[in-house]
Amino acid sequence: MFERVLIANRGEIACRVIRTCRRLGIHTIAVYSEADASAQHVRLADEAWPIGGPRPTESYLRGEVILDVARRSGAQAIHPGYGFLSENTAFARACTEAGIAFIGPRPESIDAMGSKAAAKALMEQHAVPLVPGYHGADQAPDTLAEQARRTGFPLMIKAASGGGGKGMRIVRSETEFADALASAQREAASAFGDTRVILERYVEHPRHIEFQVFGDTQGNVIHLNERECSAQRRYQKVLEETPSPFLDTARRTAMGAAAVAAAKAVNYVGAGTVEFIVGQDGEFFFMEMNTRLQVEHPVTEETLGLDLVEWQLRVAAGEPLPLAQDQIHARGHAIEVRLYAEDPDQNFLPGSGKLLKLRLPTPSRHVRLDGGVIEGDTVTIFYDPMIAKLIVWDTDRPQALQRLRDALMQCEIVGPKSNIAFLERLARHPVVVDGRIDTGYLDRHLNEFLAGDAPPADRMLFAATVAALLNDEKAAAVPPTGSSDPHSPWSQADAWRVGHAGKRIVALSLHGQRYEVEAHGYAGNYTLNHGHDSVNVSGARLESEALSARFDGQSQRVPVRSDAARVTVHDDAGHRYAFERAAAFAWQSKEGAGGNQIVAPMPGRIVLVKAQAGDTVEEGQELLVMEAMKMELALKAPRAGTIDSIAAIQGDFVEADAVLVRFRD
Repeated sequence: MFERVLIANRGEIACRVIRTCRRLGIHTIAVYSEADASAQHVRLADEAWPIGGPRPTESYLRGEVILDVARRSGAQAIHPGYGFLSENTAFARACTEAGIAFIGPRPESIDAMGSKAAAKALMEQHAVPLVPGYHGADQAPDTLAEQARRTGFPLMIKAASGGGGKGMRIVRSETEFADALASAQREAASAFGDTRVILERYVEHPRHIEFQVFGDTQGNVIHLNERECSAQRRYQKVLEETPSPFLDTARRTAMGAAAVAAAKAVNYVGAGTVEFIVGQDGEFFFMEMNTRLQVEHPVTEETLGLDLVEWQLRVAAGEPLPLAQDQIHARGHAIEVRLYAEDPDQNFLPGSGKLLKLRLPTPSRHVRLDGGVIEGDTVTIFYDPMIAKLIVWDTDRPQALQRLRDALMQCEIVGPKSNIAFLERLARHPVVVDGRIDTGYLDRHLNEFLAGDAPPADRMLFAATVAALLNDEKAAAVPPTGSSDPHSPWSQADAWRVGHAGKRIVALSLHGQRYEVEAHGYAGNYTLNHGHDSVNVSGARLESEALSARFDGQSQRVPVRSDAARVTVHDDAGHRYAFERAAAFAWQSKEGAGGNQIVAPMPGRIVLVKAQAGDTVEEGQELLVMEAMKMELALKAPRAGTIDSIAAIQGDFVEADAVLVRFRD
């Protein structure tokens, strides 16, 4: 076994690898960019070396610099994690030439599967089922258009290199093909430096099911069962689970055999994933192979009781696979979701900023957390905005889903916006509960999963108000400075007044809407008024993040979390309402820029300018396209009107809040 391993990655996966290495007694060496000098993977590693600027091209993608650190630090092996250099053939080969083990497949295997087109040609030779389409070398626009007509519509355009949903477009008619192709090629060039694409017949309402495979240097290859990844938004996985609720024993056996055949076709060594698209009738087709560890590997680990990173280390050190195929036995059901700094109500706009508060459930046999940040850390603009992976396990799927709901309810993120409320709705949606979701369902029915601007029910508003009152009273119970008498009336926060009952105004804000509740009473007994609605509250108490009280005589328990700045409550359906506290007698509305300009929502690069000064445009018309945090964002006209000026050209890097387009008054 290795004694010194360098992790050529950052964030959650670097921390994940470090944990396994520490358990095995392996000395860990981290690398970090300028933006990550104080990151958790740097603090967890036994030693850490700087490798350049904040952008990936200035640091984590600089293979020659990382190799130099490996030599100077005495590393015997390099673990690439996922992303960055994990599927870079040149880097894997350079490691081998330098006498440093690359903890991953052979360069030839990465080459064979690195191009979707080449992989399909190879799978065709080994009788692995393929979706009809085109994966040829001729990439001329006329050729692609002709092959699209032959394949038929709807079809899928895919970047020949890379993955993660980048460079993928669904095209439903011939008239859409040219624009979709150009957009896919732009995105592929930016993400992978390669504009080549393949075309595939689009399977309507498909499921995405992948098989974890493992090979060793002795020629053994096995699979470690499947993961269902059909809950996707814009081809990005949102929820992963094993076992798949769709597969029966016969289908599982057939797909597992095909996955092993695909891995053997490239003499595969290490951890890999063979991905299949599955029709509603159960027919399956090879999609691609990821020659690395996957983000969702923990669900496999939880059901099998294995550590796949340990397997990677042992295989890379020349050891045989620890188990044979007939020794793989799954138990229970596991589900993974990813907590992101993003705003689902704003088209999942990635966020950044300091994590002012990060509350996550306590890890247990049923709950696992894989993260790369802690409270007080900053989610930067330079990398993926994932905060943590939440993995749950239980004896069956219904129990695992309930574990997931309970765990999400315990999560709270203050700072950048997060996707927690979106995930809570997802975990309760009937298509997820019944196991009926397909890869396009979220995109077709996204509004069913978004909180939107719907006002809270009065019961939720009153519950939040009671929690705020109890929180304020507890905070005010400490005697004021200079007073030693806890029984002094000036030490109480009961709104006492000479000659009449006191009144307090509790002001809360939700989705930019202000709510004022008039409160009379103290110590858990109140009369609350909001507009024409009122309620009498008695016996209210806050215990273990729950409010118990009698509302007009009816006893209720409401999950709640409260402090001086905010109150979060959940209704019976598990929907989250995150109220901000507001000043009781002062309200300053923040006026936006109105409809006279477009500003950059975050730092990014302008990749397309589709209008010019003097143009008359319609509301919602796409004017610019910018690339930020690994995704394209369409910037659209806020109203109909005439453009006065455009302050950016294609290729410009712009800062957040920079004014890009101005309209004439």
